[in-house]
Amino acid sequence: MFKLEPLLLLYLLPLGLFLAIYQAGRIWSEKAAKRRLDDAVKSRMTEPPTLHPVIDPAKCLGCGACVNACPEGDVLGLINGKSLLINGANCIGHGACKAACPFDAIDLVFGTAKRGVSIPVLSPDFQSTLSGVFVAGELGGMGLIRNAIIQGSQAVTSAASFLKQQPKTEHSDLLIIGAGPAGIAAALQAKAMGLVAIVIEQSEDLGGTVANFPKNKLVMTAPVELPLVGKLKFRETSKEALLDFWTGVINEHGPNIRFGSQMISIDGSAPHFCVRTTVGKFHARSVILALGRRGTPRKLDVPGEQLSKVVYRLVDPIQYSNQRVLVVGGGDSAIEAACEIADAQDTPSVALSYRGDGFARAKLKNRNRVAALEASGRLRVMLGSNIKEITEGSVILVNGYVEEEIANDAVLVCAGGVLPNALLEKIGVSMDIKYGTP
Repeated sequence: MFKLEPLLLLYLLPLGLFLAIYQAGRIWSEKAAKRRLDDAVKSRMTEPPTLHPVIDPAKCLGCGACVNACPEGDVLGLINGKSLLINGANCIGHGACKAACPFDAIDLVFGTAKRGVSIPVLSPDFQSTLSGVFVAGELGGMGLIRNAIIQGSQAVTSAASFLKQQPKTEHSDLLIIGAGPAGIAAALQAKAMGLVAIVIEQSEDLGGTVANFPKNKLVMTAPVELPLVGKLKFRETSKEALLDFWTGVINEHGPNIRFGSQMISIDGSAPHFCVRTTVGKFHARSVILALGRRGTPRKLDVPGEQLSKVVYRLVDPIQYSNQRVLVVGGGDSAIEAACEIADAQDTPSVALSYRGDGFARAKLKNRNRVAALEASGRLRVMLGSNIKEITEGSVILVNGYVEEEIANDAVLVCAGGVLPNALLEKIGVSMDIKYGTP
């Protein structure tokens, strides 16, 4: 009996060491998760924008599979041995957490009890309450690029079945509104099925919502099949590389895309839809709405906003070298734009204007970056300020009762977007507000 003790020790010591290291790691991770949760609460970053996980604590055994599966890295965390949604504002609804959970403890839902999400009412085949009008991608609440591609393809397949029951006309088979991932996939699927399709896009270039992303990594949660192209194996790629890929696809397969065409209204019914745009009318037997949820950029409605120096998204910070730039907004997009431009400047000449008294809605790393650039003198932060007027060579701001005129060559407005809900309801597409609905 005594001869077995050294052998037992030989096995128990490494096991005990492993358990001690594992427990120490869990304690460290939980402390880090609590710090991230505290910061998210202070920053008001707990409310998710759309699709997100809800964890059932009775089923969760704290294995951490969902935390490890999340491509965003900071959305979930383990606290008190249970998984918890920590940084909900950063969740993009990819659903990898639900797939990874071995205990079926996660449901994916739209909206929360505090913050409803308005989603078009759709049938299982993506058709809206207006017969012949289908919805795909971000507008339907599915913001992930992979999901948008899948839905764009599926919506066209459904539209093709619908059109078989409609009389032939001289119009195009499909009018696809939006040239983001869902719209491009829909156009390629239509071409693969022999349908005549036209795509209209309100911006002057490609990519939809993707074009507005900051210069950082995009996450593709899994490979996806793109019609006429084959399987995309992106796991992680930059915005610029992804847009280059889309451009190559468009050049090779040639879908009919009309840029600079913003939808104004949809009249008629299937198979005689008439879509009015800023450049004219388009007629089609069926319509696919592949719009982004950001909608049209929100404007300031101040004198001088029509000047060519006023833009609503950052393309390349280098283009503002040696220019006096004012960025307007208090969210992550505004902060990231201001910081990118400030970093690209040889001579500090960038200002960031926000009407609030702090950047509570922004990520901690962005707030830290702003503070560092402000401390170094490379970025002027103007909190509590509102734009009163824009002129060719300056901008007039108001802070309380004090007006200040600053020299200016360019204005970048990052004030979010106006959702197209009113327009959709006007044309007959019913909307439903989801409050934590699976």
